[in-house]
Amino acid sequence: MGQLYCVAPTLADVPALVELDRRSLGGLWSAAGYCREIDSPNSCLRVLNHRSQADRLEPSTATIEAIDRLGLGCYWAILDEAHITVLGIDPRYQRRGLGRWLLIQLLEEACQRGLTRATLEVRPSNPVALHLYQSFGFEVLGHRKRYYPDGEDALILWQNSLKTTTFQENLSHRRTAAAAQLAQQGWQIVGQKDVANRT
Repeated sequence: MGQLYCVAPTLADVPALVELDRRSLGGLWSAAGYCREIDSPNSCLRVLNHRSQADRLEPSTATIEAIDRLGLGCYWAILDEAHITVLGIDPRYQRRGLGRWLLIQLLEEACQRGLTRATLEVRPSNPVALHLYQSFGFEVLGHRKRYYPDGEDALILWQNSLKTTTFQENLSHRRTAAAAQLAQQGWQIVGQKDVANRT
């Protein structure tokens, strides 16, 4: 499949982010919205990039044309909370474990930042996303009526144990398992610490 890496985007990436948003999230955020997220110290915006085996450049020197953006995720750090605002994978690459990998990246960064809990909204009609979040210990703790533009309610999910040893150990195990699953599909994870050496 090629090399896979998760990075903070720059302003030069905004047009590609808007296009990825259109494909994976239906046009949730505008270019101005992504510019605000990139510039905000309270926003953790990450993009999951792919580079084919034919391109041997390092991620930092690869040309924009050589990079395929597969997914994006974002959370806002609000006091001790990571409010996950966006998690989307290009439909051409869904159901391969990339959403799980991106969520792991966001949660690891939230833990490193010292945040103690995470929250998000999800559609009740999206059982795949709901199952993913619940597998990481998110629990439904409320509803937002008519939250989405089409009038659908949102489920409010919380995960209150980011700072616990149990959660962080579980997250480390999930990282190892997710990396192994991606490797079996032919993805080579680059720009990350060696999974086998993580504690």
